[in-house]
Amino acid sequence: MKRLLKHADILTLVGEEWKTLKNAYLGIDGDTICYLSATPPQEEYDEQKDLSGKLIIPGLINCHCHCPMVFLRGIGSDLSLHDWLYDYIFPTEAKWTDEGIRWASELAMLELLASGVTSFSDMYYRNAVTIEALCRAGMKANLCRSTQGRPDLPYAQNQDCKEGLALFDEFHNYNGGKIKIDLCIHAEYTNTPDTIRAYSEACFARGAGMHIHLSETAREQKACVDKYGKTPARLFYELGTFRNRTTAAHCVWVTEADMDLMKTCKVSPVHCPSSNMKIGSGFAPVQQMLDKGINVALGTDGAASNNNLNMIEELHLASVIHNGHTGDPTIMKPADLLKMATRNGARLQGRPDTGELKVGMKADLAVIDFDKPHLIPALDYPAMIAYAVQGSDVCMTMVDGNILYENGVYTTLDAERIRFESRRVLKELYQ
Repeated sequence: MKRLLKHADILTLVGEEWKTLKNAYLGIDGDTICYLSATPPQEEYDEQKDLSGKLIIPGLINCHCHCPMVFLRGIGSDLSLHDWLYDYIFPTEAKWTDEGIRWASELAMLELLASGVTSFSDMYYRNAVTIEALCRAGMKANLCRSTQGRPDLPYAQNQDCKEGLALFDEFHNYNGGKIKIDLCIHAEYTNTPDTIRAYSEACFARGAGMHIHLSETAREQKACVDKYGKTPARLFYELGTFRNRTTAAHCVWVTEADMDLMKTCKVSPVHCPSSNMKIGSGFAPVQQMLDKGINVALGTDGAASNNNLNMIEELHLASVIHNGHTGDPTIMKPADLLKMATRNGARLQGRPDTGELKVGMKADLAVIDFDKPHLIPALDYPAMIAYAVQGSDVCMTMVDGNILYENGVYTTLDAERIRFESRRVLKELYQ
């Protein structure tokens, strides 16, 4: 099918600069962008869609989340990360069933699609259930099985690692490449050096990506230095983790030397401002990382520590909190933040065919309705997205040329049933 989106403003990347095509046309042939111009096309299209008053942007990519944790939204608020995890999150997760994972995953996808997310990177377990939900939804995702290790558990007997490798072997590039599988070392403090080294080697042998938590809190950073005489980043590097394409969530307390190491090894940090502010983790040195040329992406973290999956809100917070923290209003430019949420995320996920709107790229995009009082006038689109746009202003989300969400309606997911089943399962979980 060939579809033409017409009379919209279209935000495109030319080199490192965002450029706007006014009253323009975007043609889609199957799953691929085949036309992009301010001039009407000559060829015929099966369907034409008038998007006057709208802005088309690349689909947003949420590069660090734990989707099923939407069912843990609001649990253990106002606690330190350590107390929150060990006193509330881990004990509650022990009650999970496959049914709970299924409905929690689909509920999360409703939320993600409604704020313009076309792809996400998810760290959790029982991933096959989420994969089934992804196939129904039609979204893209990089999934990984969260892996932990104990001193009394040799790597060869670690069931988490076995499940992670089996998941990769069965589902990597599944569903036409929409689903990719990364491996995962949850964090330095939940694993042993032997497990980290062996699993990193297994990752490298398969050519897989690795997803980790890195230097999220001062407590984590100090404890690692006290225990090993080196930072978590240095430890992961020496144990071989950074030989792999590595996604490093948070990176709040990384040092200058850590950042140089990450730059050399092409590690992609993921900034999660809402979670970092809520848990009191601190202010990640995002501008320093960007200045070093590091591929920084953006994520929400899980809904239990955020407490939502709204990527537009993450853009806004990332655009303002660092200005206030440093007293410098010239940093964290909206144009850079929009790249973090789109192109940089695609690079992190190993998806070179998305993250930008160009002929030949996949038709993964979001449409924002600018015919709203709080969005008039729109003199600078990246700045408006960072400072004024709300998640609810997204009126359409498309993946591979398929409209998955439009004006409150989901085309692939049964939103009413998902909400009903979610409430039913939640009653059983919290009874």
